[in-house]
Amino acid sequence: MIVTLDSKRRLTLPTALMPAQPGQSFDARFDADEDAVIFRRLPEREDWMEVLAECPVPMDDLSPRRRELPRKRRL
Repeated sequence: MIVTLDSKRRLTLPTALMPAQPGQSFDARFDADEDAVIFRRLPEREDWMEVLAECPVPMDDLSPRRRELPRKRRL
């Protein structure tokens, strides 16, 4: 199947080629060796507890946030 890039640099894929829903996320990478663009569907929703557990920085090492509003810079 051949798809064509439009003037706004968009590709439109037919649903017969790959069924997808509006709003789904994809990882797009260019493979220079194959001269190809590779799309990989990303998971629907990440479990925030798993993401937090994989965080390389312990929460105790984060600097505390200030409750003050930022000050305006004088020029």
